[in-house]
Amino acid sequence: MSLRHFLTLADLTADELERLLRRAAELKAAHYNGALHEPLRGRVLGMIFEKSSTRTRVSFEAGMAQLGGSAIFLSPADSQLGRGEPIEDTARVLSGMVDAVMIRTFGHENVQRFADVASVPVINGLTDAHHPCQLLADLMTWQSHRREITGRTVAWMGDGNNMCRSWMQAAELMGFDLRIGCPHGYAPDDLDAYPRSRHETDPGRAAAGADLIVTDVWASMGMEDEETARRAAFAPYQVTGTIMAAAGPDALFMHCLPAHRGEEVAAEVIDGPQSVVWEEAENRLHAQKALLEWLITESLAPDEPPRGD
Repeated sequence: MSLRHFLTLADLTADELERLLRRAAELKAAHYNGALHEPLRGRVLGMIFEKSSTRTRVSFEAGMAQLGGSAIFLSPADSQLGRGEPIEDTARVLSGMVDAVMIRTFGHENVQRFADVASVPVINGLTDAHHPCQLLADLMTWQSHRREITGRTVAWMGDGNNMCRSWMQAAELMGFDLRIGCPHGYAPDDLDAYPRSRHETDPGRAAAGADLIVTDVWASMGMEDEETARRAAFAPYQVTGTIMAAAGPDALFMHCLPAHRGEEVAAEVIDGPQSVVWEEAENRLHAQKALLEWLITESLAPDEPPRGD
């Protein structure tokens, strides 16, 4: 396989996504059985964080360790990126020193610029436009509870943000329908490009009969000055017991975390029996292990010896 990047879910075919999810489930089972699996022994992941994180950093760093490799953390304060070095220069330098790069940043164009010149796989750990690694974990979690998700319905409640857009791409690849419950002016501006997704301003109609209810914070990092206005606009879309009751009888609840109880979700929901958020969070580890294994090992030339072996 030639060099591949993972910047959005659209970088995968439907078959590749299904195979990644199956592999993630296999790796999770192997982990719980105590099996040692180190296909990335001697490999190094470079991790660039311009946005802070708990789950992204720990899951990638632990994932590389469990696969036999290692990870290097870089923040703007720790690298020349923070002093104005061009993204392309950093990409070329790191490509000669590590086996893959994960970037968590603001503008999606920065990840794209990095990938355009990198000679190792580049993974989007989050941008303002997409959060594809979270969707791998979400889809893995949903499948583990419901197996077949084609033809089902997801209700997204809240801002039409990066998570919402990644759910829109997932709907196209996996064949389920997405209803986006949010006020006018907050739906994704590229909604017309995703025929399986539709905007609903009525929260009850968005949730009605849904198999899965998903939400996220109303004001992401960098939107602190909009927090008061957003809180007022999104208040009707809080995922409450009433919203969950409007959904299907076996509906699940997901949240990518961190969560603000009493804002986007009621405590009774996120801490209740329909919530799978803790499993969802753990599955970041297993889904990303499958992604790292695939991108790094498959991007090698057939005759390239493993470094450090």
